[in-house]
Amino acid sequence: MRIIITFQDNQVPVYFNTDTKQPVQRTLKLLTSALENKFRNGKQALKKCLNSLISIEIEGSEAILHSKSEFDSLALSLY
Repeated sequence: MRIIITFQDNQVPVYFNTDTKQPVQRTLKLLTSALENKFRNGKQALKKCLNSLISIEIEGSEAILHSKSEFDSLALSLY
């Protein structure tokens, strides 16, 4: 399943499996709050990834953040 979210004035596609046990809205709420928190308080490497974010893939309780440079891609725990 694919949903588009707005983060830092950019449209970012979020891909996730519909077999997840968590409701979609709860997962998206956790994701957006984690991204905003990390953007404000995160380390430089995480901020670099968030500035060039192109898509997010949710696998279980982890969000894989894909950036323009594959070296900047990171995994972020949602729980």
